Amino acid sequence: MIPLRDKKRSKTIPIVNYLLLALCGLVFLYELSLGQRVDEVVAAYGAVPARIAEATHGVVSLNRLASVLTAMFLHGGWLHLLGNMLYLYIFGHNVEDRLGHGGYLAFYLLSGIGATVVQVSANPESQVPMIGASGAIAGVLGAYFLLFPKGRILTMIPLFVYFPVIEVSAFFFLGVWFLLQFLQGMSSFGAESGAGGVAWWAHAGGFLVGALLLPIFLLLRRRPSR
Repeated sequence: MIPLRDKKRSKTIPIVNYLLLALCGLVFLYELSLGQRVDEVVAAYGAVPARIAEATHGVVSLNRLASVLTAMFLHGGWLHLLGNMLYLYIFGHNVEDRLGHGGYLAFYLLSGIGATVVQVSANPESQVPMIGASGAIAGVLGAYFLLFPKGRILTMIPLFVYFPVIEVSAFFFLGVWFLLQFLQGMSSFGAESGAGGVAWWAHAGGFLVGALLLPIFLLLRRRPSR
């Protein structure tokens, strides 16, 4: 299923979501400008599970910790980038509307960090750099799932040469999405993931992290300022 748009309009301008979209796009253009040297950037700034796992045993370096954040803005190709940005564009604006600009940015980054932690826990010996915004975006999807379960998603269903467009609930669309990520994750134990594959547990984990973080952020959002 490919989402085309949601039917719920946000009440505010999703400034942070637009900035995240722009930043990912600019970083990708920079990657393209590097040619074959891009592999060095991915190796340096991608999140390598084995290196991050070592940090939990006392081997800590600033570069290893920073890679959890920098990896969110790197992408492995046009399809990787455009697929992620499509989901962020469709589902991010209403979540930002509910969390506020600053809250949404913090939520997005924490979801990405949590997604990386889940993927590292599932495959701590992998030497393949993980890159992409999908873990953080999965957190946004988890929040949308709880906030707007009855929201309507215009969805295209690729069926060989036929591409019907239907309208489904966010509960159904995102529920199916999560189930697919979870099942793929279960079948991928022990497989390398990241630059050469898909970090399924980052997707499923990011979704759950976002769902768990949402009540906390909503509570902070509602707390009256002194």
